[in-house]
Amino acid sequence: MTTLLTPAQALFEEGQAPVVLPVVDHYCGVEARMIKSLELQVRMGPVFDITLDCEDGAPVGGEAEHMLLVLHLLNGPLNAHGRVGVRVHPFKHPAFEADVEAVIAGGGEKLAFLMIPKPEGIDDLSHAIAFIDDCLKRHAIKKPLPLHTLIETHGALRDVMAIAAHPRIESLSFGLMDFVSAHRGAIPRSALTVEGQFTHPLVQRAKLAISAAAHSYAKTPSHCVVTEFKSERAIQSAAERAAREFGYTRMWSIHPHQIQPIIDAFSPSVAEIDEAIDILRAAQAAEWAPIQHRDMLHDRASYRLFWHLLQRAHGTGQHLPTEVEQAWFAPRPSPL
Repeated sequence: MTTLLTPAQALFEEGQAPVVLPVVDHYCGVEARMIKSLELQVRMGPVFDITLDCEDGAPVGGEAEHMLLVLHLLNGPLNAHGRVGVRVHPFKHPAFEADVEAVIAGGGEKLAFLMIPKPEGIDDLSHAIAFIDDCLKRHAIKKPLPLHTLIETHGALRDVMAIAAHPRIESLSFGLMDFVSAHRGAIPRSALTVEGQFTHPLVQRAKLAISAAAHSYAKTPSHCVVTEFKSERAIQSAAERAAREFGYTRMWSIHPHQIQPIIDAFSPSVAEIDEAIDILRAAQAAEWAPIQHRDMLHDRASYRLFWHLLQRAHGTGQHLPTEVEQAWFAPRPSPL
């Protein structure tokens, strides 16, 4: 009896396989909000990441004290799912090296990722990464530490393809507010709104360049914040446009009320999930040869599309049939 290959086995792609990250990256830097966010993650599960913010979250002159708080939470019982990262200061900030040294020495085995903000280009980022990797070696951290970065300067946008190609970078985020500010008033304030950030040509160009670069190198493009945090409709609309029009597979949240609307917007619909399961089951039965489904032809190219859709559904906590969960998503025993 032939054992049928699963989608993960049959539909591997040449080159680097993309890492599937939670669709929400939730930022918080104030103690009460950090604790509330961690408690929410405990309840909801690892369907969103948390980034403890040592850049904007730390008071000027109080960076060391803030880091102690971050390390306390990173190593504490509320970090139950191992999906907590830290944003350090920019490479050229006086606190960068102290941030990296402290967080790796005190929490390197617990970190899910490290966010590097405001690189001015690929050279800037490469120097920052070299210091981080040297620090990992000095502190004998065995666990791989993924690195994320923010594209929010003219130089970083110019070098975005090279940044995406860097083997240590896992995800690229768009920093809307700093990007707009870098234009010294040439981009109006309206470009920061939930409507303007999708329609201003310079902002559109930046978003598309980041998304395209990330996908070119199998990295995760992460969409910027929406500051209208009290409007669920605004965050839902922005998240849907980011996912469906601009190709982003992850998005920032800056308030707990934004997390669920982003998850909902990035989650496939029930109809999409049902169609994907039907097509992949038929493809599996055909041993992944081309099939016809509802008067449309499908082959490995479209199978991969439907498999990615199911992976996103699984990652956002969508209900999948038990037999699909067990056959395609349950951990498989390693061969002896």
